[in-house]
Amino acid sequence: MTTYAVTGATGQVGRLVLDELLTHTEASNIVALARDPSALSAYAAKGVQVRQADYDDPDSLEAAFQGVDRVLLISGNAVGQRERQHGNVIDAAKAAGVSYLAYTSILKGDQSPLALAPEHVATEKLLANSGLNYDVLRNGWYSENYTMGLAPSLESGKIFGAVGEGKLSTATRADFAAGAAAALLRGKGGDVYELAGDEAWTMQDFAAEVSRQSGRQVEYVDQSEADYARTLEGAGLPPPVASMLASTSALSGQGALYDDSKSLSRLSGKPTTPIGETIAAALK
Repeated sequence: MTTYAVTGATGQVGRLVLDELLTHTEASNIVALARDPSALSAYAAKGVQVRQADYDDPDSLEAAFQGVDRVLLISGNAVGQRERQHGNVIDAAKAAGVSYLAYTSILKGDQSPLALAPEHVATEKLLANSGLNYDVLRNGWYSENYTMGLAPSLESGKIFGAVGEGKLSTATRADFAAGAAAALLRGKGGDVYELAGDEAWTMQDFAAEVSRQSGRQVEYVDQSEADYARTLEGAGLPPPVASMLASTSALSGQGALYDDSKSLSRLSGKPTTPIGETIAAALK
């Protein structure tokens, strides 16, 4: 039987990938990797193999990959350390004789102006030079990134941003997890997938839908990148984080988070979740 390993399995996407895999293969075929295996006790109880692995500990990674056929490398969250960490995973997978690896990169990685892109591009280069058989899953933005701050927006009646009238092709974490699981199960290697939501929307569309569903009038207030950064700082975000988010917002207005290929729904075999459904879930 084929054995499938998921790195970063305690994260929000990692757990969703495990859930998806459990609908397609026996739990005993799944290996969930985490720095703290006890955090995945519920999956261990279902029969999933839970193993300790740390992106910063090459020995732990090589041991965790023993007997594994196919690996999903979910990108780490330690910005500034990811090229090195991902390199550790790639080296360990190669040493363990893994036959296939899928990596969660960023939408339009080799062209993306976003601040998070360079580490993903560097990881893609590591994979290209590794000799491994691999696919690249270039993920767009999560719809939840826009709905998690709805409470203050409903109070103020305003949603701030620097997107202008740019189109956003978002999908939910579950949508991306379904695509990742499909690649892990069936990917052949040699493919680069640009993954995004089926239906693009604007922040004006978003505000109108929030207004419709909540029964409260909410408007989108477009700001310059600098003004939006100041707005985010005023909301309590540290200046470097505010600056990065404001830059992302402005660049997304220029198409950095837009893709109309529908590659994600083709990969997963099901349509992505409309933004209206994600708004409805958040309003509950």
